[in-house]
Amino acid sequence: MSIMRPSPAVLLAAIVLVWLASVPLSCLGGPVDVGVADILKVFAGLAGFEQDAGPTAMHAVIGEIRLARAVLALLCGGALAVAGVALQGVLRNPLADPFTLGISAGAACGASLAIALGGSLGWSVQLASGTSLISLCALIGALLALAGALWLGRGEGGFRRETVILAGIAVAAFLGALVALIKALNEESVTSIVFWIMGSLQGRGWNALPLLLLTLVPGMLAVALHWRALDVLSLGDEQAAQVGLAVGRARFWLLAGASCMTAGCVAVTGVIGFVGLVVPHLLRLQLGVRHAPLLTGAFFGGGILLLWADVLARSVLDGGQELPVGVVTSLLGGPFFAAMLRRR
Repeated sequence: MSIMRPSPAVLLAAIVLVWLASVPLSCLGGPVDVGVADILKVFAGLAGFEQDAGPTAMHAVIGEIRLARAVLALLCGGALAVAGVALQGVLRNPLADPFTLGISAGAACGASLAIALGGSLGWSVQLASGTSLISLCALIGALLALAGALWLGRGEGGFRRETVILAGIAVAAFLGALVALIKALNEESVTSIVFWIMGSLQGRGWNALPLLLLTLVPGMLAVALHWRALDVLSLGDEQAAQVGLAVGRARFWLLAGASCMTAGCVAVTGVIGFVGLVVPHLLRLQLGVRHAPLLTGAFFGGGILLLWADVLARSVLDGGQELPVGVVTSLLGGPFFAAMLRRR
């Protein structure tokens, strides 16, 4: 007897409801005990319904720390999952993820330079706007790595998926060697570099949101405006060209959009793996291969995964210590993805 699966519309509605409910519920987890009444009071104050809800210690914990981390996790997780869907569709490679084009290696190289040189030259770790200098250098490094991969992967006929993948591998290998060289020459910065590369939302607040939106919004628009091209590209380059699609142009905008989102996320959170790999495959089993519902579900599903991984990262250890959220996503996503491969 076959089990009835919910329709894509019902499943997407359920994912959205879980996404919305996760925002206040995630504020409960952490080293400081917080009650439901405290969350409701702070949320009412933020919405303007609680007139006497002035700044308090509980308001700082919930509104300035946990709510900010929740928003960043939802946006970064959603962007990484959407980027994974786009890259897997463009490159027609089920193992493609947001770091295929060497973006993580570029961000790691930029952040490593900022950490190493900042410590030796006495640079300020915060810019005037509150944006971390490390995050800014990571963003510049990621975008430069993306530009290099796209330049190397462009041929006479436009962007071919085989050459783009090879270009990304070459760029990632070169920049990975540079990161290793930086760690070897500056041993005092090794711990900070390694912790940043493992990914974390610790210490991130509302001041990181403008830098994230600066890359997330244009990247999301580029992917959203070309979602139909993803369906056509799944037929193959020749068939896509026969139906009138400018294959090279569509592939460029999809690659640029997905990579731009990834660059912003890595600049804010560090390297977080498996979100852009596991979530698209999991949703594809339930929603099918059409990219309109798949991209929508990936944004909300990826945000949910990263949000609760961050809650687990800050709650599992005692004394206010935190695990890198990239370690948590890898520990959760690795065995799950291996089991899914064995079953299918």
